[in-house]
Amino acid sequence: MLSWLNELIWADWIWFPEGYGWDDLKDHDGKVFPKTRDLWAVLPVSLCFLIIRQIFEQTIALPLASLLGVRDKHRVCASPNPVLESHFCSTSKHPTQRSIESLSKQTGCSVRQVQRWFRRRRNQDRPSKLKKFQEASWRFTFYLLAFFAGLAVLVDKPWFHDVKLVWENFPKMPLLTSQYWYYMIELGFYVSLVFSVASDVKRKDFKEQIVHHVATILLISFSWLVNYIRAGTLIMLVHDASDYLMESAKMFNYAGWKKTCNFIFTVFAAVFIITRLIIFPFWIIYATGVYPLSLYSTFFGFYFFNGLLVVLLILHVFWTGLILRMVIKFLPGNDIVEDERSDKEETESDDEDDCGKPKNGHVQNGHSVFNNHRKRD
Repeated sequence: MLSWLNELIWADWIWFPEGYGWDDLKDHDGKVFPKTRDLWAVLPVSLCFLIIRQIFEQTIALPLASLLGVRDKHRVCASPNPVLESHFCSTSKHPTQRSIESLSKQTGCSVRQVQRWFRRRRNQDRPSKLKKFQEASWRFTFYLLAFFAGLAVLVDKPWFHDVKLVWENFPKMPLLTSQYWYYMIELGFYVSLVFSVASDVKRKDFKEQIVHHVATILLISFSWLVNYIRAGTLIMLVHDASDYLMESAKMFNYAGWKKTCNFIFTVFAAVFIITRLIIFPFWIIYATGVYPLSLYSTFFGFYFFNGLLVVLLILHVFWTGLILRMVIKFLPGNDIVEDERSDKEETESDDEDDCGKPKNGHVQNGHSVFNNHRKRD
């Protein structure tokens, strides 16, 4: 049963055009072709990225943050309160007005104090500016090096200038050493992002990011298995072209370099739209999804590959909307760019002290009267 199922899943007609199959990817006459077992190399590569990242963030990102003037804002921690902590952890981090009033009665705190406690408690869980800077500088370094490495790998290849040539002699296209390492490094990096997603800064588009990482890993792995490597290298290059600009804009944002951040972000927005919404669909997807129809009969692998590209395109449209919102925000007023995906820290303006820290004084309506000290988180 398992043998039959395995043969069905890897049947030639599913993954290749009529007349071609897995036998065409066997090494011969000194020519090497991609193999399934090659993908195991991704695991040690991703592990190396996780280790290198920790070293990089401590030895390079931290000193760089100090040099650029990145400073964490002092946060006032919420005072210990078992009742409020239980509600925060098990019920809601954003309690309704009715819940706040109920908690006020249970704890003997005023409504304002309960509201302030929840604001401070939420701020405690938010990542620091320094952590955000460290992550952005790591991704900036990788995307910058990956883009120029990919450019060096592809600039002298004929399919870089004429994308239709990605199908020339398909699938009998021998694997180049430069293509092997380009694939393993890119795929290893995205696998490392999946491993570190639990500890990374969680943004508002967290679900979209997960979809993007999974789709990218599937796309790179699948293109390797069926020797869509020429198209795969072009797709990776197009995606790396703008990512390092976004990460550098974030770095200067966290450092408070307003004009530099705005300038880089404007360049990023232009490059993103050109590469993701023009070159990607009208050159690459055309070359992988439209042009092949004149060469081969359709097959499942063709639809699977292009389906993943469409998923990425939908995500590009979604992120373009966020980017345009940010551009509209900062251009008219010349304000600093704020990442629409970030969870912004809440500020305080109440005059009352935090719940659970009463000052000496009289009691009115069951609540302590506090000295008039203004504090800000």
